[in-house]
Amino acid sequence: MSVKNFLKDFSIEVTPKAASKIENFSDLLPRGTLIYVAHIEGTSIVDMVNTAKKITDQGFTPMPHFPARIIKDKNILQEWISRYQNEANVTNALLIAGGANKPYGEYNSSIQLIESELFDKANFKNLHIAGHPEGSNDIDPDGSTKNVDMALSWKNEFSKRTDAAMAITTQFSFDSKTVIDWANNVKKSGIDIPIHIGIAGPAKLQTLLKYSIECGVGASLKIIQKRAKDLTKLLLPYKPTEILKDLAEYKLNNPEFNIEKVHFFPLGGVKMVSDFIKEA
Repeated sequence: MSVKNFLKDFSIEVTPKAASKIENFSDLLPRGTLIYVAHIEGTSIVDMVNTAKKITDQGFTPMPHFPARIIKDKNILQEWISRYQNEANVTNALLIAGGANKPYGEYNSSIQLIESELFDKANFKNLHIAGHPEGSNDIDPDGSTKNVDMALSWKNEFSKRTDAAMAITTQFSFDSKTVIDWANNVKKSGIDIPIHIGIAGPAKLQTLLKYSIECGVGASLKIIQKRAKDLTKLLLPYKPTEILKDLAEYKLNNPEFNIEKVHFFPLGGVKMVSDFIKEA
């Protein structure tokens, strides 16, 4: 499988601030691309909904984040769902715990959002959940994957009961072996939710290091640190060519491999991802 085929139907993530600088997404992305809208703590729901509406109006599919820890209660959750549906024709959601240190209200995890049943009642077509190929210190402070694994198993059981299509959208990683081993272990544990693998888009090394530390990317960070020590590469932007080639080759040799799509984190900007995909 070529990298170009592996990238078919990729998705990408934007913040309202980044989206406001893009006049028309059609200049950069194939029509219909799934565009996640990251809900950073402190962002107003008005900005989120307006961004989703812009994405819909321009012929794309928005998938806003619902970070549990910044949602005060069921009434607020219902309001968000209704506003997204009525004002931006949203039928997709990424359900995550969120990065807030402590919950604003009654929600602490994406499981609690699912248990509210509000997304089912609203007939959301796609419900995506988070995956962590390198674990999550936030969820498992002891360095294990116990809580992450239990949560995935619970969501796998839920996926069998809902009409909504589910997928695991992961944090980005730089190491193909880490990703392949993790994905295979997910499948071995009986979880059959398809995986959309997170990939850091082209960016300056300093930018990658900053976001990697902020996002808790662990083992594979060494790959970027090693590259930063190579003076011949220090000034060149990172491109995810190597990891994508490895994953595409593995998928070619293992057609049942559970990674189905690629999700880009455009750390260097959407245009850099767009240019990279055109060259792939």
